[in-house]
Amino acid sequence: MAKKKVRPRRSFTAEFKAEIGGLCRRGDRSVGQVAKDFDLTETAVRSWVRQAEVDAGDRDGLTSSEREELAVLRRENRRLREDVEVLKRATAFFATETR
Repeated sequence: MAKKKVRPRRSFTAEFKAEIGGLCRRGDRSVGQVAKDFDLTETAVRSWVRQAEVDAGDRDGLTSSEREELAVLRRENRRLREDVEVLKRATAFFATETR
């Protein structure tokens, strides 16, 4: 049996994703047709359509800007937790040194 060719991972801009989502939402073409025309996976196109619906307020969920803000806050939170851990270790080290 021949194995299916593995497609290299690609990244797309937010504008491109929104445009593809808009094409499907307008009803001009189906998700499958858009995926085929742009050489995309149907799964990716469906998720972009869902996100476009959330951004437009037609569906509940986090908008793109809220997702971006959440990612920034999570990175900052992780960095601050690491800083606190370093400070705890330094405090413990210096507490044993002064005795």
